[in-house]
Amino acid sequence: MCCKILTVLPPRERYDPTCAGAISLLVNRLAGPGDVVAGQGAVNTPLPGGQYVPLLYSRLPLSSGLRLKLACVAMMRRVRPVLTEVHNRPDLARFLARFGPVRLILHNDPCSMRGAKSVRQRKDLAQHVFVCGVSEWVVQRFRQGCGAIRAEIQPNCIDLISLPYSRPEERQPLVLFAGRVVADKGVDAFVRAWAAVRCRHPGWQAVIMGADRFGNDSPETPYLKMLRPAAASADILMTGYRPHDDVLAEMARAAIVVVPSRWQEPFGMTALEAMGCGAAVIASPAGALSELVGDAALLAEPDEPGALEEALDRLMTDATLRQDLGSRGRIRAARFDIGLARQRLDVLRREAVAFAQTASRQVIP
Repeated sequence: MCCKILTVLPPRERYDPTCAGAISLLVNRLAGPGDVVAGQGAVNTPLPGGQYVPLLYSRLPLSSGLRLKLACVAMMRRVRPVLTEVHNRPDLARFLARFGPVRLILHNDPCSMRGAKSVRQRKDLAQHVFVCGVSEWVVQRFRQGCGAIRAEIQPNCIDLISLPYSRPEERQPLVLFAGRVVADKGVDAFVRAWAAVRCRHPGWQAVIMGADRFGNDSPETPYLKMLRPAAASADILMTGYRPHDDVLAEMARAAIVVVPSRWQEPFGMTALEAMGCGAAVIASPAGALSELVGDAALLAEPDEPGALEEALDRLMTDATLRQDLGSRGRIRAARFDIGLARQRLDVLRREAVAFAQTASRQVIP
């Protein structure tokens, strides 16, 4: 779709390669040269996808939510897009639909989001906004209790050909956790499991790559303070936050990547990237993870006694299984390659504009 698209990032997302979160990276991957990406604050060197423009906020003594809404309306009037795309903010999407066609992309459980918590809110949203979710799990959560309301699936994507990749025989005896170091991600379960199995696998190493947040200014949280002594005792290296390219390079080096989430993962980008890099993956079945990995990974409940330990033991012992899962993972990751994603995106954007016209939404004069 060659018409101008305006993308509104969530307030905490920074369109900056040094601290970009998952949504910013996805937007950058898919943005066309004429697209406008709007977010909070100026960025010295923004990500290259599209044209980044900071939102301008009113100085009036208003709530932060209202200031965001007014700044987005002003941006719509300035850019005059054929479609405005809002990520993870149902309340903002519903408000902006008064001023032009809007597509909402849900990356997390909508039932926990402002403007979509109740059945009434989600039904109203579906009547005025073209809603998409990144997985079947997210879409079903949006529809919960609402009957047959419309919501489409737009999976996250990778640029498979650009991912670093190593052949199985080139990989290091390394088990990697990569992502936010928070309880929901099950990092402590990984530490517990590694401590239980490491003595049976001399020569293997374990690394935790990540911090509480994206960026070098991530705080030292109580969870991290609790985790560090246990990780040190298990001889696990904790690198802290690293840029996305560094994470991908480590995924291409590691024999095994572990994704032990307790949280109901709405998609599972870490697992997809690890499969794309050719690593053997152990994943939790929480949320959409089992839907994402299919038969290309081992599944293990992080808090089920012995489950994660058994999966680690099995993969570290069996090089043939690691190679098989790495190969199957690459094949499965190809389903989410950027070429297919752009085709899907083009279809969804056209349908979103048609939806707004059918619903007779008010268009910016």
